Amino acid sequence: MGVTIGDAAALAVRAGIGATVFAHGTQKLFGWFNGGGPEGTAQAFHGMGYRPGRPMALTAGASEAAGGAALVLGLGTPAAGAAVAGTMAVAAELHAPNGFFNTEGGLEYPALIALTALSIAASGPGRLSLDHLTGGVLDRPWMRAAACAAVVPAVALVVARKRRLLAREAEAEAVVDGDGADTEGAD
Repeated sequence: MGVTIGDAAALAVRAGIGATVFAHGTQKLFGWFNGGGPEGTAQAFHGMGYRPGRPMALTAGASEAAGGAALVLGLGTPAAGAAVAGTMAVAAELHAPNGFFNTEGGLEYPALIALTALSIAASGPGRLSLDHLTGGVLDRPWMRAAACAAVVPAVALVVARKRRLLAREAEAEAVVDGDGADTEGAD
């Protein structure tokens, strides 16, 4: 069986999502496309509660750049899709307090990319991919299932860690400001 319209569509979706996410990753890692580079992104991540900022920024940038490039190529598609989905799901969580729509800074854009990347990881890259040319060495059904299953707990860990750190900081700040003094010994 030859290449189908479905294979061409899979390539178009992979290339569009992959190239977009790759560009965002290079903004973080190298400052390309008017990005903040490692230092600016690290400061932003720290301010958003992802600490320590530099390792978190580099991890997000690498996940986006490597995952995006691999999606474009259709190489290691389950892992690439999961890396992109996880990173963008964390971004969606960050934007959730702003509501749904992107025009208000909501979660619409990162959530859509996360869901699309996860769908690519689950369904595979199609015939127009390096995974297909290599006989699916990095794209087995069990790899697809494992990659998709890993996204939710990985995102939950990152988000829970951020929330714990922010709660500790708020508690420490309240004690320093004297707000916590009245509650001590009230048990």
